[in-house]
Amino acid sequence: MCGFVGYLINEQNNNKTIIKNMADQIIHRGPDDEAYFLDSKIALGFRRLSIIDVDHGKQPLFNEDETKVLVFNGEIYNYKELREELLSKGHHFRTNSDSEVILHGYEEYGKSLLNKLRGMYAFVIWDQLEHKLFGARDIFGIKPFFYYLNGQEFLFSSEIKGFLPHPKFEKVFNEASLSYYLSFEYIPSSETMFRNVYKLKPGHYFEYDNGQFETYEYHKFNYNIDNSKDLDDYVKLITNTFQESVKIHEISDVEIGGFLSGGIDSSFVLHEVAKRNKIKTFSVGYEEEQFSELQDSTNFAKQIGIKNITEKVSADDFFAAVPKVQYHMDEPMSNPSAIPLYFLADKASNYVKVVLSGEGADELFGGYNQYTEALIYEKYQKLPYSFRKLLGTIAEKLPQIKGRRFLMRGVLPLKERFFRIDYVFNYDERQQILKNKSLNKQASLLTNSWFEESNHLDQLTQMQYLDFHTWLSNNILVKADRMSMAHSIELRVPFLDTKLLDIALHLPSKYRVAKKRTKVSLRQAAMRELPERTANKKKLGFPSPLASWIKQEKYYEMIKVKFNSDISSRFFETKELMKLLDEHRYGTKANMRKIWSIYCFILWYEQFFQNEEIVQPQRVMVTGILQKGG
Repeated sequence: MCGFVGYLINEQNNNKTIIKNMADQIIHRGPDDEAYFLDSKIALGFRRLSIIDVDHGKQPLFNEDETKVLVFNGEIYNYKELREELLSKGHHFRTNSDSEVILHGYEEYGKSLLNKLRGMYAFVIWDQLEHKLFGARDIFGIKPFFYYLNGQEFLFSSEIKGFLPHPKFEKVFNEASLSYYLSFEYIPSSETMFRNVYKLKPGHYFEYDNGQFETYEYHKFNYNIDNSKDLDDYVKLITNTFQESVKIHEISDVEIGGFLSGGIDSSFVLHEVAKRNKIKTFSVGYEEEQFSELQDSTNFAKQIGIKNITEKVSADDFFAAVPKVQYHMDEPMSNPSAIPLYFLADKASNYVKVVLSGEGADELFGGYNQYTEALIYEKYQKLPYSFRKLLGTIAEKLPQIKGRRFLMRGVLPLKERFFRIDYVFNYDERQQILKNKSLNKQASLLTNSWFEESNHLDQLTQMQYLDFHTWLSNNILVKADRMSMAHSIELRVPFLDTKLLDIALHLPSKYRVAKKRTKVSLRQAAMRELPERTANKKKLGFPSPLASWIKQEKYYEMIKVKFNSDISSRFFETKELMKLLDEHRYGTKANMRKIWSIYCFILWYEQFFQNEEIVQPQRVMVTGILQKGG
């Protein structure tokens, strides 16, 4: 796990200093080593966290005749097979690293290499002869890739903060994206909250040639349901493929550990590892026992004979960490689970450099509780529309009783009903709180295309399809990457494997979600390995006492100060924010997620736009500058 920065040279002076300063901004991604490459056209910087071929896997990396240069962040788990294949075709390797496989693979196969890779990655290859730049990002979006495109200025980095030291980088808040953030708690598109800064989408590559920048999609999530297999067939297939995936995700020249929540996903992963290794596991909880899963993780670790190292987070710890978390996120992130993950990574970093985790199982195999709604609504929506419309109208006039929300939403098509679309604030709520009303946009503008692409599928599968493109890549994997790299550890996700994905895309809906049961086939596979209580544990997803903390005087006042600040009044109707806060404090409405979304945005904005003196990482000595040509 590493980080890289780079830019096309456009008459700048002091390029050695510029590229080093850019790399220093992301030193947390690679504290073990640094190196640079410059020629007359491009500057590349690399920060290394040494995991595989510790002594020889340095970057930037060259091919045999040094006409192509690579910087790469990630791990290629099938690199040994690809290496043998490339050796048989006459390629010569200088290292045993997975990085070199990408370089020679691109020489041999061009962009077709991307369909051969099994792993997580973001990389750039510079062709010195043709002055062309090629880069790509893995199909899930496990590894980040950002680029800045403004006229002739082209910069790229593993994190947005890597752009800050560049003299031609214009740091401007992209206010047009604020409405989308308030809806989703992230931006589910290539745009970011920095103007002219973009994400390379998962499953995409780019080419920059002669001043022209183009992106291309090389992978799509195509469901092709196979009903020829029964549940037992799929359970066996999942078990065998999962075991292989975990095994290859263990490949490392340094000690690995694991994040253990006590739920099915992380437990399944670490149980498999424990068959071969005495792995250290790490768990985090809260001082408030009713919100803590530490007892579950501790008990499970004892059952399978592995060490479990725990950490408890207090309310003071939680609130003190928020500015640091927002800094490392690059963009505002209001998912409360990011905070305990920050502490979990901090604890693990004292023991290991690599951890395995359970992200991705819910999206692949149908693990979210809301997916069960699809089965109920598909039956309900067979009733005549006029009848459902009448019931919905009556329900709107009723008090808050059980079933009211169901009837009101029952008249809506899935693309309007699925709560991920207006996850935090809906359109009318945004209209109330935004100072500039003209910026408010329908969130469906960003999601309709994914529903159109998947409208031939059942509603459950459409929900999963949307989550692949939004929730997984822009929320779950962002916080996993940023919180682990904030503490210089590599996080690996064995469920997000191309072979497991292939199974998931063929899996019938009934083997994913039943009326009262999620992850049907995965749980069945886990039942053969794990204690029944663990395999059948209901998904909780890092529950937190944040809703009750906000009601306490100390934290209420902290948020109140921010809600009445100059930043807040610049973007929001502060009276409406205080209404949300007071409603929550006095129990008339549960507004925790809305309050936290605004609070995190304000703290993020302070980090990047109000306080110009961003916290600088510690400077270290340059270990090598590689310079070719001018």
